[in-house]
Amino acid sequence: MKIQWRKLIGCLAIPLAAGGLSALLTRGSMESFEALNKPTLSPPGWLFPVVWTVLLVLMGIASYLAAVSGAPNRTALAVYGVQLLFNFVWPLLFFRLAQYLPAFIWLVILWVLILVTAVLFYRISKPAGYLMLPYLAWVAFAGYLNLAIFLLN
Repeated sequence: MKIQWRKLIGCLAIPLAAGGLSALLTRGSMESFEALNKPTLSPPGWLFPVVWTVLLVLMGIASYLAAVSGAPNRTALAVYGVQLLFNFVWPLLFFRLAQYLPAFIWLVILWVLILVTAVLFYRISKPAGYLMLPYLAWVAFAGYLNLAIFLLN
């Protein structure tokens, strides 16, 4: 399969831009986050941008594989877009607005949307579906952190 570079770059740029804009809109919130009571398994703050960058790249590659597959599915790509929107909003709820319970509920919906996206992508391209699994796992872990922070604060 020949790589369609423009499409690949576009598929990578979309989640990276959404993540970058979300990070930009929540900058300055990490000081308040550091002051919160956190659960035992809470990773250091520097790890979050590293993990999210990797996950956003994997998402972009997954969407590319789904888009260029022999049978691209508009529903799969639409659900992917919706989950990306939910991904964009969650940090605003959690970090910017400190709405921990609504952010947790939002994150649960995001997790379901990621699962649906992974299943739909898998039906189109198995590698695309598999590339969504680290994201699904990280959002589950983020859900644990989010709920624990809500309960501890």
